Amino acid sequence: MNKKHSGMLVAFITLLVVIAVVSLIGWIVLKPDPVIMQGQAEAKEVKVSGKVPGRIEKFLSSEGMSVTKGDTLVLLSSPEIDAKLMQATSAEEVANAQNLKAKKGARAEQIAGAYELWQKAEVGVSLAKKTFDRVQNMFSDGVVPAQKRDEAEANYQAAIATAKAAKSQYDLAVNGAELEDKMAAAALVSRAKGAVSEVEAYKSETVLLAPITGEISDIFPEQGELVGSGAPIMNIVDLTDVWFVFNIREDQLIKISMGSEFTGTVPALGNKPVKLRVNYIKTMASYATFKPTKNNGGFDVKTFEVHAVPVVPLEGVRPGMSILVDYGQFEK
Repeated sequence: MNKKHSGMLVAFITLLVVIAVVSLIGWIVLKPDPVIMQGQAEAKEVKVSGKVPGRIEKFLSSEGMSVTKGDTLVLLSSPEIDAKLMQATSAEEVANAQNLKAKKGARAEQIAGAYELWQKAEVGVSLAKKTFDRVQNMFSDGVVPAQKRDEAEANYQAAIATAKAAKSQYDLAVNGAELEDKMAAAALVSRAKGAVSEVEAYKSETVLLAPITGEISDIFPEQGELVGSGAPIMNIVDLTDVWFVFNIREDQLIKISMGSEFTGTVPALGNKPVKLRVNYIKTMASYATFKPTKNNGGFDVKTFEVHAVPVVPLEGVRPGMSILVDYGQFEK
């Protein structure tokens, strides 16, 4: 009996062990796989382009080079801009000369000549007055007729008019151009300076500077090629402004909201853990799955684009690097 009981006990224990092993295997086999969300790193990217068309004269940078804001990157050649600058500069010189002439007035020789003519006319007035006075006295004594007296008076008045005209010519030579003429000449100078400044501004666009500090990721044209106005020449990536992008199904979005924090790992950095914060959520036009609405209780599940930024600056991350996030951490 003891042997019989011992055999039954062994069989029972063996059965329990088998059941436990089968249960463990079943739990392992049937355990749902963890949901892993995969995203990728992106960074702020700025395109470098010029306002004026030209030919690539020289590159002072290359792909992969780190640059600082304000560094010279590209030199463009634009003969048209050079020609326009020469034209504008010549127009400015002409305007300055006209303005100087308007301010300065007549030449010294012209002023001296006008003064001499005025003085000559004044002498004529003095002589005509003396003559008129003599004829007037003689007319009063009845020595000369009225005709002689009238002729002397007419000569005297003509001499006065001639002197006034000469004085006006002298004043005009001394005072120079009218105020309106001076203002017009000054306006021409301002206009010419504006044209020069405009062309110089375009000229400065033939030297392209780095708009931000970062790394040159792409250079599109080759040296010697023509580029149009606004055509991108190169891209600069700011590796200090990095975020991760995820495409998440709508039914998985319930645990994720603006400001949510979670942890992911970056394989390219040795599975380094990264703590992220959600700062952007927007629906996409595409669908994660396609199910007819109200078919077996299902619905069309949309995809949302989610951006998350590192809570602490992450060294070594580059655009395109993958990041893996265990969705299970949102369910805890």
